[in-house]
Amino acid sequence: METIAHIAEHVLEHSLADTLYLIPFLFVTYLAMEWLEHKTGGKTQEAIRHAGAAGPIVGAFLGVVPQCGFSAVAATLYAGRVITLGTLFAVFLSTSDEMLPIFLAEAVPGNTILSIMGAKVVIGMVMGFIVDAVLRLARRDKERLRIHELCEQDQCGCNHDCHTCEQAPERAYEHHDDVEHTHEHGQGWKGILKSATKHTVQVTLFIFLITIVLNIVLETVGEDALAQFLGDNPNFSVFACALVGLIPNCAASVVIAQLYVEGVLGAGAMLAGLLVSAGVGLLVLARANRPWKQNVAIIAVLYAIGVFWGLICNGLGIVF
Repeated sequence: METIAHIAEHVLEHSLADTLYLIPFLFVTYLAMEWLEHKTGGKTQEAIRHAGAAGPIVGAFLGVVPQCGFSAVAATLYAGRVITLGTLFAVFLSTSDEMLPIFLAEAVPGNTILSIMGAKVVIGMVMGFIVDAVLRLARRDKERLRIHELCEQDQCGCNHDCHTCEQAPERAYEHHDDVEHTHEHGQGWKGILKSATKHTVQVTLFIFLITIVLNIVLETVGEDALAQFLGDNPNFSVFACALVGLIPNCAASVVIAQLYVEGVLGAGAMLAGLLVSAGVGLLVLARANRPWKQNVAIIAVLYAIGVFWGLICNGLGIVF
């Protein structure tokens, strides 16, 4: 019992120490991000909608903006067939979610952060264009707008008799509560501070819980043994991390980023997990898009892409 109590005390002490010092860094980062989204959110969403054939390029660059707000927007726009499937994949694959705040708080070198974000942007573009090209070859790239159906599904109150949604798809997404959080910052600095504080508290709790679990594992299994296991099984960790990344919550990217910073995960596993970490965008897709079999196929392809590039990273010995 004394040994268990000693381990528990040691784990709690180290977990608090590893977490508390991150809070000011996280808050400042989220404050800056919320201000940026408040000032530029509408313009970036307009850019995604009007990208046309260049959708994967625009989607990949805009998706890399921290948090998963744009992945939620992209999922809703795809459900209404305002953007292509390739653009949706580009946004999902480049979405950073909570990676950047964690890396900044942990003082990860700037060139490492930029390299990872750059890799996600390039992969998002490439895979987005490939998806669109495959659909064109299969002659399945021409789909009519489905905003009318989306409005009926969500009962958003559009006047369908005059076909407002179809004639103005750039306004239709505003009816849907799935992306309400991308517009909740209209209260000025009060709303920005509230949202930044909320994100900071949530992520801090996630980090604290993850750190406790990690420290328990390290105390019982041993850091060297765990590192050796993951080092001996780098490809297994790629498959596992990609699966974790599909969890539609910011906890997934927090876990993966934190484990990478701790040196538990290799570059391939980290890349695989963060490529598929589209956050709540996956939940929005599941709710808004029909049929459900198509959503399963999209998620399966997203997982396969993450695993593929993770294995490529391992095979080529790429490090960030």
